[in-house]
Amino acid sequence: MSIKLYNTLTRKLEELPEPPGPVRMYFCGSTVYQRIHVGNARPFLFAMWLRSWLRELGHQVVLVHNVTDVDDKVYAEAAKQGLPSRELSERATGWFFEDTDDLGLGRPDFEPRATETIEEIIAFIQQLIAEGHAYVANGDVYFSVESFPEYGRLSGAKLEEMVAQETSDLKRDQRDFALWKSQKPNEDAAWDSPWGPGRPGWHIECSAMAEKFLSPAFEVHGGGLDLVFPHHENELAQSRALGHEFARIWAHNGMLRFTGEKMSKSVGNVVTLREAIDTWGRETLLVLLLGAHWRKPMDFSEETVEAAAARADRFREVFRNPSEPAPADAWERFAAALDDDFNTPDALAVMHEWHDHDLLRRALDIFGLASLAEGEEAPAEVVMLAERRQAVRAGGNFDEADRLRAQIDAAGWEVRDVADGFRLVPK
Repeated sequence: MSIKLYNTLTRKLEELPEPPGPVRMYFCGSTVYQRIHVGNARPFLFAMWLRSWLRELGHQVVLVHNVTDVDDKVYAEAAKQGLPSRELSERATGWFFEDTDDLGLGRPDFEPRATETIEEIIAFIQQLIAEGHAYVANGDVYFSVESFPEYGRLSGAKLEEMVAQETSDLKRDQRDFALWKSQKPNEDAAWDSPWGPGRPGWHIECSAMAEKFLSPAFEVHGGGLDLVFPHHENELAQSRALGHEFARIWAHNGMLRFTGEKMSKSVGNVVTLREAIDTWGRETLLVLLLGAHWRKPMDFSEETVEAAAARADRFREVFRNPSEPAPADAWERFAAALDDDFNTPDALAVMHEWHDHDLLRRALDIFGLASLAEGEEAPAEVVMLAERRQAVRAGGNFDEADRLRAQIDAAGWEVRDVADGFRLVPK
């Protein structure tokens, strides 16, 4: 069997190579200058789950997930906090690894940092200049969009929408974008280059890192839908201008919406990944994101989180009861859902029909959720707190009930009211 994924470039489903592949994947990671929010975690989760399923199918998979540790945002936030930019990016990179570690899915195969790839980036830019696709302007280097006639194919952006994010009198065409930026007075970190001290532009970082670890041609490039233009459009242009095939399938996940709005650090409606894990638990968060198709937008709200917690608990309930044989075609239906554009909502629906412990544990393990089968029992002191809470709640003392709930939460458990009393679930 070969899995199909929707390709933004061709606007249709495309087949990946049959096992053993290989399947080489590059996913754009976070720009590290503060704790990442839940929306930043969606491409990481999709990449890790896809790798897990492909390996289950027998593919040889290599996953690269980069870290952007030099960027305008890093300089700005460091100046705001009165820190050296390198110190802030190191600290924030540590937060990124710490928070994504707590998702319990392991690590990508390679996690390169932009600052560790400067040599390759400079060589890439030099080749673009040599072949007439880039030009030097007062210490900056720009990619010439006019030199690449296919520009705009990935995003479908119209001519009037193609003006780069930064305007400059140094550009020959305002659509052109920076490959190398000369050091500015407010930038405390810079690298030597043939064009003077400076640092790479955002887009060239990813082209260089992807090709360094995966070769000039690879199977899948992923990232959030907000990266299609200009970031991924520019990556494609840089690499294909040199005759490199680069990514064959472009897989863009939908955005996370907080109470109906796209989650963004600039909006203020932000729940960090750390807060989400601490508040609702790893398992609930994973089930929540599995419940939406990776290409679709999804709402993050108290209602959707509560629904995900209930779904996770239904899986736990299966393991509290005797195992029952699954239908003969159970795994085939599960696999068919994932092979068809990695449809995790349909796969979850199939899993909810199962009462076969071994089969369900095998499926949950693909998504880092085998812990739902462990059936951990709450300590006696936590059970006593829950019983006291149930009693005072029945007596109408809701303030005391809330105080006891807080104690239960602090002990690492969540108490849920159900028809026959209460249920304790590890956070």
